[in-house]
Amino acid sequence: MNQKSAELTMPVRNFSVQLSPTPRGARLARLLATEQLRAWGLPLDPARQLIAELASNAAAHGRVPGRDFRLMLYVVGGTLRIEVTDTRGERLPRPRTPAPDAESGRGLLLVEALADRWGVTEGRFPRKTVWAELRCAPPEPTF
Repeated sequence: MNQKSAELTMPVRNFSVQLSPTPRGARLARLLATEQLRAWGLPLDPARQLIAELASNAAAHGRVPGRDFRLMLYVVGGTLRIEVTDTRGERLPRPRTPAPDAESGRGLLLVEALADRWGVTEGRFPRKTVWAELRCAPPEPTF
């Protein structure tokens, strides 16, 4: 039997970087991801807001001294997947409604509003990955 394998019409693109779980590391995650999205010809917003929020959460709530967090971007077809993995697997994020005068606590509500889908995947202890997906128009092929 002679079978032909299916060919991908769109390339699978990915980007990964490991960063310190600090405000500086979270900012660098947003800046590096923005440049990668620009290089891929994808819209910057709302992806960079999602990246900023997930990276900031990893630095603030997923921080363990001496352990970095990882940002990964995948583009498959018309979907951008943003993943942030940290080493505080026992602290799973969940949206909450903050007090009207609270100065923080709205990050996951923002993620929920901007992403087409989002969630948390428990990894090999002590890791967890918070991810968000956006539908985006695939870039035009270059020849």
